[in-house]
Amino acid sequence: MADLSALRYAKTHEWSLLDGDVVTVGITQYAVDQLTDVTHLQLPKVGKSVTAAEPCGEIESVKAVFDLYAPVTGTIVEVNPTVEKDPSIINADPYGKGWMFKICLAEGANLDHLMNLEAYQQQIASEGH
Repeated sequence: MADLSALRYAKTHEWSLLDGDVVTVGITQYAVDQLTDVTHLQLPKVGKSVTAAEPCGEIESVKAVFDLYAPVTGTIVEVNPTVEKDPSIINADPYGKGWMFKICLAEGANLDHLMNLEAYQQQIASEGH
């Protein structure tokens, strides 16, 4: 499991972990709890250009279908084939084996617009009321 304080968070409940110029992306435990059981994923294709805060895929649960948003601008360089085959991994380990895709940051792109753990926890606390 990733160190949650090392991650950055989007308002749409994706987490991001920067390693060099590549960002690993998944959804938060809060998102998993809201979705209940993730049953299907439509992840972006490797090579696709994505824009921060724009939809780039879909998450399907027993409840509904939700957009999956790119937290940063860049190019998809890898997708997690394990979660495509078995989306239930996301339910069990959203911060570890349940990562979804990796984005190589576009020139000039960064994670500065994303929240730290404390700010994200404040957001989800306010959503819960």
